[in-house]
Amino acid sequence: MGNLMKTEWFKLRNDRSLWVLTGIIFAYAVLQTMLDRLDGGELTPLNDYYQYYALSFNEQIVSYIPCILAGFFITSEYSRGTMKSLASSGNSRIRIYLAKLIMFSTGAIIISLTMPVSMTVISAIVGFPGSLDWPYYLQTIGLTILYAAVFASIMAVFSIMFTDSGKTIGFLLLFFMLIDTMLGMISSKLTFLKPVHDNSVFQLSKKIIEINQVGGTEMIKLIVIPIVTFLVFGMAGSLIFKKKEIK
Repeated sequence: MGNLMKTEWFKLRNDRSLWVLTGIIFAYAVLQTMLDRLDGGELTPLNDYYQYYALSFNEQIVSYIPCILAGFFITSEYSRGTMKSLASSGNSRIRIYLAKLIMFSTGAIIISLTMPVSMTVISAIVGFPGSLDWPYYLQTIGLTILYAAVFASIMAVFSIMFTDSGKTIGFLLLFFMLIDTMLGMISSKLTFLKPVHDNSVFQLSKKIIEINQVGGTEMIKLIVIPIVTFLVFGMAGSLIFKKKEIK
């Protein structure tokens, strides 16, 4: 497992799509923060700027941008023949999948932290007034990491099923754009499914920004449900990969 992890880490570090996506997000964060600093109006307090600009916009990045990485980091290995070589290397397919999932999740976390961390650091450097609410900041950063990982586990399942990067990226983007709405529509007709929708990771991720208003039980749900979801999708993906025919 250790060698597999090193191999996947090497691939992740050298994956151009990861660094291109991270670079684009970083460039946007710098440009947007500087434009907000120079627009001539009254500056937003630093903590509010983090909460209502950096964090709220990052909700879309966590859900969508790692879909692109999934297509290049996981699915493209079928077309390059890398997956076939790995599967015939003697390593357990479950271990291969778990190593890929852990490293893909690491890439998704890097992408998901770029916007909130960059905008916070830059806005502090260029003189936005006030100070950060550090407990709120650390809680939201921790939850961003957790939800980036659970979304990555869902993306990895579909990425291992397809063999074409374009199809994977297109499907995942549509899936994450529509899944919450579809679950909401279904649960409105089948009311016994409403708790499933209300407590899905797609709904809970929207509460990260309101973590300072969440009580004890809600906080437990915000942490436990994504962990359980990550484990379920991790197991499902490893079983699918174990039975998949690789050409």
